[in-house]
Amino acid sequence: MKLHTRALPLALVATTAALGLTACQDPATSTKDNGAATTAEAGKRQGQAQDIKPRRLLWMGDSIGEAEAPALGAAIKAGGAEFTSMAAAGGGGVIGEIAAPTWDELPRKLASFKPDVVAYQITTYDWGTAAEQRTGYERLAKTVHDAGADLLIVSAPPFKIDDFYKPNETAIKTAPRSAREVAEKNPDTVHFLDASALWGPDGAAAKAQRSKDGIHSCQQGSAAFATWFGKKLNLRYGFTPASPNQWATGSWTGDKVYGPLGCA
Repeated sequence: MKLHTRALPLALVATTAALGLTACQDPATSTKDNGAATTAEAGKRQGQAQDIKPRRLLWMGDSIGEAEAPALGAAIKAGGAEFTSMAAAGGGGVIGEIAAPTWDELPRKLASFKPDVVAYQITTYDWGTAAEQRTGYERLAKTVHDAGADLLIVSAPPFKIDDFYKPNETAIKTAPRSAREVAEKNPDTVHFLDASALWGPDGAAAKAQRSKDGIHSCQQGSAAFATWFGKKLNLRYGFTPASPNQWATGSWTGDKVYGPLGCA
């Protein structure tokens, strides 16, 4: 299976700090101060390294997230972190009766995988009123926080609203706003990532990178998402994403999820 990959350069910025000592300092004092400063700086760097996330990322979503997971997993692992996905076709949401399988699986996944970051992409099944959506996202936020992890809620890409989705079109449109409100209410533990800059607002446009079904992404779109998401992790947590050249044409491109989507 061929994958057309566009080179995506990543800027690396190196910062150097210089410490000047005056000529009138006593040599013994200078040596002592230098040692203390070096120890302090080493401790600071170690603390910063310990704060870098994710070390273990749990990905959640529906079949759209399932199609993104192979690329996302390859990118995260190339960056030195662990990755697992519980994105599920035909479900994966956290709102209403259809979310029951998610709530059944999530506690077990949190206990076994022990993620420090959970990323939930809003699903096409997050149906309900705005209040019901906020309740579902609040429950997710509390469950993830109680497990010792941060929660990132990611907006879904635009997709074709066919006859199946049409009855719940209003709920699909209000879900991102509901999620953002929950993130604003819990700024220390929940963050909302708006992916519209990547995908645009029109699922039929080339920028949205939808497959032939107008809903899911093929390998190229999934790789674009993984690259975008890595940059967001860098801004939020200091995670250093690997260059796409290291992972974008890997074995994940042959994942079985892409076959039914007509991806070339």
